[in-house]
Amino acid sequence: MATSTTSKTRQNSAGAGDATRWLDAREQKAWRALMLTTHLLDETLDRQLQRDAGMPHAYYGLLVRLSEAPERTMRMGELAAWMHYSQSRLTHAVTSMERSGWVARRSCPTDRRSQLVTLLDAGLDALRVAAPGHVAEVRAAVFDKLSSAQVEQLREICEVLLVGLSER
Repeated sequence: MATSTTSKTRQNSAGAGDATRWLDAREQKAWRALMLTTHLLDETLDRQLQRDAGMPHAYYGLLVRLSEAPERTMRMGELAAWMHYSQSRLTHAVTSMERSGWVARRSCPTDRRSQLVTLLDAGLDALRVAAPGHVAEVRAAVFDKLSSAQVEQLREICEVLLVGLSER
């Protein structure tokens, strides 16, 4: 924090003996840029997919993951874990995608407590229609703005952050 008065005020408001490591000015700029970038990128991708393919960005991610799974099928719990979704959020999304005819849900034959979700041909077709526009939007919003070295740096930074977040 910029001044000792500000630091003392924040320390006192947080409680006696607070050992909070506040972000310095450089870190704050980086943090705010990251937060705004991820927010705007998600909005941009969601808007494009809604406009061009009639699906939210979240559903696109689910369809992609299912398309890559063996037999285009996954346990609901595994899909929720992979997407970092709560069970209720995934259930809501799968129910909506079932209504669109993109996926089907059924009981797992080897575990009665589990359900399987399968990407249907209509869902694969929806994904194939959505993918070119989505990739073009990702390219325009991110990769066309970065040098090859920056793309590598972005990958490295994200991988470090993902490891740290996955360990929490």
